[in-house]
Amino acid sequence: MQTDAQIQETIHREFTGKTLLCIAHRLRTIISWHRILVMDNGEIAEFDEPLKLFDQQGIFTGMCEQSAISREEIVRARVVN
Repeated sequence: MQTDAQIQETIHREFTGKTLLCIAHRLRTIISWHRILVMDNGEIAEFDEPLKLFDQQGIFTGMCEQSAISREEIVRARVVN
């Protein structure tokens, strides 16, 4: 977790103002990012800001629930980064 936090901090610092594509298997890696694209069976299922996706109660919300990620955690992640 500490290494991941350091990597995320570096990405946010060094790539400010740049477009960066990240493919992640851990949701906590991307919940602070500006936009998230959710794929389902090779198709785009959802694409929006993390909080908007969470509030839509769709696939992303279910994934967050399975990973024990709350709405408040997403809010905190956005404030930090």
